[in-house]
Amino acid sequence: MNRLLLLLLLFALSANAQKARLNTRPNIVLILADDLGWADLGCYRNSFNETPALDSLAKRGVRFTQGYSTCPVCSPSRSSIMTGKTPIATGVTDWLTSRKLNAGSQPTDQLIAADTKQFMALEETTIAEVLRQNGYRTGLFGKWHLGEKAYWPEQQGFEVAAGKPHGGSPLNYFYPYKNGSRTSEDLTPTGQEGEYLTDRLTDEAIKFMEAGKDRPFFAFLSHHAVHTPLQPKPELLEKYRRKLGGHPEKAPENPHYAALLESLDQSVGKVMAYLKASGLDQNTIVVFTSDNGGLAVEEGKFTPATVNTPLRAGKGHVYEGGIRVPFIVYAPKATPHVEESVVWGADFFPTFLDMAGIANPNPEQMEGQSFARLLNAPNVKPKPRRLLWHYPHYSNQKSSPAAAIREGDWKLVQQFEGNRLELYNLKTDPSEQTDQAAQQPARLKALLAQLDTWRKRHNALMPTPKP
Repeated sequence: MNRLLLLLLLFALSANAQKARLNTRPNIVLILADDLGWADLGCYRNSFNETPALDSLAKRGVRFTQGYSTCPVCSPSRSSIMTGKTPIATGVTDWLTSRKLNAGSQPTDQLIAADTKQFMALEETTIAEVLRQNGYRTGLFGKWHLGEKAYWPEQQGFEVAAGKPHGGSPLNYFYPYKNGSRTSEDLTPTGQEGEYLTDRLTDEAIKFMEAGKDRPFFAFLSHHAVHTPLQPKPELLEKYRRKLGGHPEKAPENPHYAALLESLDQSVGKVMAYLKASGLDQNTIVVFTSDNGGLAVEEGKFTPATVNTPLRAGKGHVYEGGIRVPFIVYAPKATPHVEESVVWGADFFPTFLDMAGIANPNPEQMEGQSFARLLNAPNVKPKPRRLLWHYPHYSNQKSSPAAAIREGDWKLVQQFEGNRLELYNLKTDPSEQTDQAAQQPARLKALLAQLDTWRKRHNALMPTPKP
């Protein structure tokens, strides 16, 4: 055999080996809800909302009872999902970009809120970039909310991105997706009468999955639902109004919210049906979670959207209602069970790479860790874990600047106004009603020291006293 033929044979063998390696890597579907509360799904014991597709996913997969977002508002937690870092490390610590720096300070506020970056820096390494570099097709469908046009998903590792302008709130849930003179740059021109945003984003994601099966894919279906405005399909709204039987339309039995959530649940059902029909369910990981807790205060028509009972408070607060979220993982080889280990949004980056057999390029920079081992460990006792939150802002949901640390079952909440310190045992008091700060001074001091050390390491921006 001459040298040229030998080189061609080696090249062909190498190409076939590379193709085989790509074909064995799992597809990844990440479905992110917006403002969905921890207690809003049937599988988390909600008796009013109907979520059969998500309940089925939880039954077939792993349902985490102690899953968290890394921030009580959206943009920071989304930056964590993309980078594996906490918001304090990315510099995106508040939602973007409609508010100016230091906004939110009212005459009654005691502090001037800290600044925040108005974008996720292009220098950040995203999970989409790493997966794409390793042969994955990457697509985002829906909400991005990590900066204006120069920082959109196409600049951060996504080959395909539908749902422009990728802002914080949907312009409208109904075609032509119009708010005043503003419309969607890509959905409006290609849409049609009667179309609904949640359905359209789902169809775009499925179209992407179907487009090329020679490579694995990462599909990020980032729904606007159940964020305000609460604009459900009329037939679903009527269904839940009938279900109320004339009782007041009040959270947690909010028909507008329940109907919006059912459309989200139908989206999950449609994705799972497609994966099964195409045979892709045998090699696809599906993750469902929310970017922060449920909206539990008045903020627009038909709100409060939900009640996070038994958890305290909701979106915008570092209490459990603002940061504990639904967290469901389906993987073909996982052992279905309910998992009590503590996990959070920063864990997705290392977990996806772990499950795909790809080396993590920046493990030392991340505060997320892989939970892949937990998917087949139903009888293993959870290991204590430390999580930290820094939210030096006034939220739209009437919270003041605050921080928190959870270590094991204990959680310290630091309210920056008056430097008030609260201490709760989440195992015995998940509702955070019994402050044990006075009874546990040594534990309080130790947790506060860890929180301070973490902030100093990241040069955290802090709120300052008003002049």
